[in-house]
Amino acid sequence: MEQQHENECRIFTGTSGYSYAEWIDAGFYPKGTHSSNMLPEYARFFTATELNYTWYQMPKAPAVERMRTRVPHTFRFAAKLTRTMTHEIKPESWKSQVTQYRQGISPLIRSGQLLTVLIQLPPYFTRTPEHRSYLAALLDELADLPLAVEFRHDSWACDKVLSELERRKVTLVAVDEPSLPHLFPALDAVTNPDLFYVRFHGRNAKGWRSGNMQKQFDYDYADTELEDWITRLITPMIEKAETGGIFFNNHVRGQAPKNALRLIAMLVKAGKTPTPETGPDLPSGILPGIDPENRSWKAPSST
Repeated sequence: MEQQHENECRIFTGTSGYSYAEWIDAGFYPKGTHSSNMLPEYARFFTATELNYTWYQMPKAPAVERMRTRVPHTFRFAAKLTRTMTHEIKPESWKSQVTQYRQGISPLIRSGQLLTVLIQLPPYFTRTPEHRSYLAALLDELADLPLAVEFRHDSWACDKVLSELERRKVTLVAVDEPSLPHLFPALDAVTNPDLFYVRFHGRNAKGWRSGNMQKQFDYDYADTELEDWITRLITPMIEKAETGGIFFNNHVRGQAPKNALRLIAMLVKAGKTPTPETGPDLPSGILPGIDPENRSWKAPSST
């Protein structure tokens, strides 16, 4: 029987990246899975992913084309903007970087598989006149693409910023992260009716500023924490947007896919989405290979 639901907001849920060798040890990928085969295997469970590598290096169209053809046409990619336009900005070259980036992700644009361009801004990108001017110019250069902005500093959490994003139809990323000074707060503001976007980073306060990603993103969400997000933030956003993207960045020991699948099960049970936005061969909403109430795999416990 088809799950009853409250509206037609289509929610894509996945993880931040998919190519992690440790996910083999965690049991998410079968033993012996080569990195080149991880994306098709991942797509059995999810219909979207964030592309991590496009932050580290400029995407190349041939590689992106090969990648997108390995998943169903309904699969979506959130492509991170390359760090040379967010973290390592050079005034004399950032516009040429935008041109290269556009060319690199062009296969996703043409195929309709681009969920959004994710603009991650660092904690030191505070709301100064210089940074405001740069961000406005960057958004202008990318204006014809679907955009989502993630702030990491609370100076951007003000009505003026939200109003400007709304005017531009740029999605504000809602973030879950540790309760530490000056981090951007979790908001349910929907600045673009086409898309809401959520990122779960984990709440490891001790490891957050350690400089070690294995410590920073080492966190396993409890059901109560996910339920609280559904009630307080995700439900209001569902009511305001046509599409949603929800991604887990707590990749250590396979915690991200485990938590993402759990959230999908909760959303379906609560009637917040008509079917779980997971793999293409889901009979009656069943997660392939995994019973969401009694998973056949789980992340190893911390030692």
